[in-house]
Amino acid sequence: MRLLLCGLVLSAPPAAVAADVVSTKAPVAYLQDLSADTLLFAKDADKPFAPGSIAKIMTAAVVFDALAKGEIAPDTLYTVSEHAWRTGGAPSRGATMFAAVKSQISVADLLAGLIIHNANDAALVLAEGLSGSDAAFAARMTAFGTQIGLNGSRFASATGLDGDSSQVTARDLATLGRYLLQQHPDQLELFTRPEFTWNNIFQRNKSPFLGEIRGLDGFGGGQSERDGFSGLITVERDGRRIVGVLAGLPTDKARLTALKELADVAWDSFATELLYDAGAKVGEARVFGGIAGVVPLVAKDRIAVLLPLGGSMGYRLRLVYSGPLVAPVQEGATVGELRVIGPDDAVVYRAPVVTGAAVPQGSLGERALNGVTELLFGWM
Repeated sequence: MRLLLCGLVLSAPPAAVAADVVSTKAPVAYLQDLSADTLLFAKDADKPFAPGSIAKIMTAAVVFDALAKGEIAPDTLYTVSEHAWRTGGAPSRGATMFAAVKSQISVADLLAGLIIHNANDAALVLAEGLSGSDAAFAARMTAFGTQIGLNGSRFASATGLDGDSSQVTARDLATLGRYLLQQHPDQLELFTRPEFTWNNIFQRNKSPFLGEIRGLDGFGGGQSERDGFSGLITVERDGRRIVGVLAGLPTDKARLTALKELADVAWDSFATELLYDAGAKVGEARVFGGIAGVVPLVAKDRIAVLLPLGGSMGYRLRLVYSGPLVAPVQEGATVGELRVIGPDDAVVYRAPVVTGAAVPQGSLGERALNGVTELLFGWM
């Protein structure tokens, strides 16, 4: 069996490049339109960097999963250990919800402190409550990340404080954002809740992006001495939603400017182009041992992709299937996919293709002829 490819170049000025559409000063970037399931831009998307407080978004994801599975409940109480108090509480002089040592706090309040106020003590109390220690919880974070598709990330703590060995990639953070949006949309409001009051202590939302990026309704930022300022955001405008990631910026101001530009370009520089209606013929697949030597391949669903305004910038279509198909072939069987390849050879979009007709098995003579053809010429 071979992986058979056929290509088609979309009409575009041959000298155009993706950088003409999207550019950023950030050393690391990733931009995906979730509504169109299209990768718009990637820059060193698999390069590891220290997440800083973005690690707390993963901490929240693990807690959301535990809540969804019934492992814990919103009113489950966890005790504030001395370690959580000293490391993440008032004595640490970092972001804290001012939890008193040996006090008990509900999971719901801890999540509010974690997400709204970026509280380190909340992260540590949740970690110790769920897994017994911060180290054990970090191992759970890494394992859960692998489970949901974070293949280049590992976590060493629930807080992401400077000095630990946590590392993430922009591609993985976008996957985390997509997971949260798809699996826990009911928790999204925590990221944009303007404030919360716990134990008579009023605290405002510490997100550096809230109210600064139009349409933003989720996630947050991080900082490390080694890798600078980073951010993971999701934005919804006009019925479209994107996830964006940046890392490696020198200041919080530079990060905010770059994130605004990254979000805006998704709407200002890209538009949806219909490539094929559902059922439209995309190409053909070779068939071995059938009454016909080929079968049409058609779009399983409507295929529409976001492409740069004013030209497709050297984007190409590639039809991929494992073949030749062996008769009998059933109509409507998913046998491959249509890929949209960007100027940097990255796959920016995938869509399944199905057989557009049935091909019954041929006679003994027809099958023998197919065999001779395969032997002499192969299926090219």
